[in-house]
Amino acid sequence: MADHHTHVQDFFTARASDWDTRFPDDAPAYAAAVEALGLRPGDAVLDAGCGTGRALPALRDAVGPQGTVLGADLTPAMLQAAVRAGRDRPGRLLLADVARLPLRNASLDAVFGAGLISHLSHPGPDLAELARVVRPGGQLALFHPIGRAALAARHGRRITDDDLRAEPNLRPLLAHSGWRLDSYTDEDARFLALAVRAD
Repeated sequence: MADHHTHVQDFFTARASDWDTRFPDDAPAYAAAVEALGLRPGDAVLDAGCGTGRALPALRDAVGPQGTVLGADLTPAMLQAAVRAGRDRPGRLLLADVARLPLRNASLDAVFGAGLISHLSHPGPDLAELARVVRPGGQLALFHPIGRAALAARHGRRITDDDLRAEPNLRPLLAHSGWRLDSYTDEDARFLALAVRAD
């Protein structure tokens, strides 16, 4: 686990300073994904693996001034970039591992995770930890601003059958982690899986 954490931190630390400039046109896709969560004013939501906090303004807009917005990330440099971008204002930033969140059971209404699943060291237990902090009936959004095929092509690869984000793999993974997959979209312009916390 420590090796995995070091790898993730090294990967994102090296990219933190120019992360937002590499993907300058993603804001509308983030806003649309947050809208799909159906958050209500006053809700409590976590951006798990928030990086530079690109989802935090949209999450704040969705839950309003009375709501709670948290952003958790393992990499200090990404959180520092979020602060430089002013994204510590719409949400409270936490230096935390999503596998061991410093949050009470059932304390949240929803979790948003952009590009998260491919960076989880133990996807089943880590998704179960996200389920732990969400109330029954609460939601999880697993999002990426481009689909699996487009992302693989960007990295010079092809989609493989063992991709965790493929629906036949993701559905049982979520089910064994306390979630029920509710909707699944994998298009060139968006990947979005919405799941509901099982009772």
